[in-house]
Amino acid sequence: MAGVGLRAVARRWLLCGSHGGQRAASSSPSCPGCGPPGPGPHCPGAPRSASSPAPAGGTELSEHLWARYQDMRRLVHDLLPPEVCSLLNPAAIYANNEISLRDVEVYGFDYDYTLAQYADALHPEIFNAARDILIEHYKYPEGIRKYDYNPSFAIRGLHYDIQKSLLMKIDAFHYVQLGTAYRGLKPVPDEEVVDLYGGTQHIPLYQMSGFYGKGPSIKQFMDIFSLPEMALLSCVVDHFLAHGLEFDQTHLYKDVTDAIRDVHVKGLMYQWIERDMEKYILRGDETFAVLSRLVAHGKQLFLITNSPFSFVDKGMRHMVGPDWRQLFDVVIVQADKPSFFTDRRKPFRKLDETGSLHWDRITRLEKGKIYRQGNLFDFLRLTEWRGPRVLYFGDHLYSDLADLMLRHGWRTGAIIPELEREIRIINTEQYMHSLTWQQALTGLLERMQTYQDAESRQVLAAWMKERQELRCITKALFNAQFGSIFRTFHNPTYFSRRLVRFSDLYMASLSCLLNYRVDFTFYPRRTPLQHEAPLWMDQLCTGCMKTPFLGDMAHIR
Repeated sequence: MAGVGLRAVARRWLLCGSHGGQRAASSSPSCPGCGPPGPGPHCPGAPRSASSPAPAGGTELSEHLWARYQDMRRLVHDLLPPEVCSLLNPAAIYANNEISLRDVEVYGFDYDYTLAQYADALHPEIFNAARDILIEHYKYPEGIRKYDYNPSFAIRGLHYDIQKSLLMKIDAFHYVQLGTAYRGLKPVPDEEVVDLYGGTQHIPLYQMSGFYGKGPSIKQFMDIFSLPEMALLSCVVDHFLAHGLEFDQTHLYKDVTDAIRDVHVKGLMYQWIERDMEKYILRGDETFAVLSRLVAHGKQLFLITNSPFSFVDKGMRHMVGPDWRQLFDVVIVQADKPSFFTDRRKPFRKLDETGSLHWDRITRLEKGKIYRQGNLFDFLRLTEWRGPRVLYFGDHLYSDLADLMLRHGWRTGAIIPELEREIRIINTEQYMHSLTWQQALTGLLERMQTYQDAESRQVLAAWMKERQELRCITKALFNAQFGSIFRTFHNPTYFSRRLVRFSDLYMASLSCLLNYRVDFTFYPRRTPLQHEAPLWMDQLCTGCMKTPFLGDMAHIR
């Protein structure tokens, strides 16, 4: 097991640290995949003792630093036995907060990208239709028709500065990640980005984002439907810049946004999906399995979606069957989230089988009936479903989950389809080796920066260059332009911070629920705060584990 190997390395570290730098023999080969090699063909021995005196300076000190570098390379190799890869399960549910399903009596669901998962083939259809609307109805240049949808360009969670026509990735501390700012389809140099924001990478909260990700001039793209919108926006800007055409950034942004909205409002997307549900709807049988299992265990179910009833009905019939409404205690369509959660004024309206509205006043919500609009306050009054006994699943962190968690105390589950692909990348040997060596190199830089003679500074500069190269490698494994949706180089993204803030659980799809008992308790992993970090095993990689109880702590992962 990986833990046995880690414990063995920890014991060796203890021996090396307590016997004047004694090295443990090892026949393990050097690791060719951990990044650019340093001087010498092999990585000799385990790390030297911290008590070993360092040379006074000059060439001898430079050699000392490179020897520590090689020692750390060997330790990192020993810390990563082959079985360390594939540790994460893409079908697992991950907890931000402790939650027991035993206490959950009522399950609620959004529809799009929650009950119904859509194939990526839908995105180029949205892109092409909106592009044609821009040309034919908004009189944009015919030249933008040459652009096709690039599924590898953007990722969810990016921010767009409307006044600067800048698409960028921002971390949890409101800093632009350098190397991830694009105007059109071309990267903007780091120096220009810093200059655009007054000599800093930081963007103030009031300027960047309101509660729902919309600031005065900067918008965050939070749902999966925004991927074709970001691609189209970038292509249109690229065309105008390439041809030296004058344009108003605000008008361009609004026109593209309106064109994307028209695809939805005019029902084009609904028509494509209804014509070929086998092509566009994924995991339908698993959705049926999840819902029927919950009902079989006595759980109450409800649906709140912004989609129209005819579209939802056809999709649910495809996935679940003609009697799908018998699984739900309440069904609400065209709810107009997120205002559904905050606006008390809109009453519920009943729909008949043909989609016609009834005028009678709603005094109770009946099973098998369809309701339109309404508001959460009436919903709570009529159902008495309150607090942590309710768990609601959605894909949009703002429109689906934020108000429910912060204002109403419901438990929430975020559906993040990108999670499956990202975990598969994290499980690769290339990612594991690149990331672990990057962490070890960072630890070396932190500890060895006390050496400031000319030759030592050259060594440190070489390490910093290698560290930056490793960061770019790990970033590109996820997306060449923007990297992972969850991390900048070392910080969580702005998207990640909102994910942690607004969801108790997150997972790739609802089907992940099938891997757990209905009374399962999810416990979040205790990840270290910075002042707790020396208690964690990963500190072995940085050479910072100097506590006398290392042997007892070696089992911690």
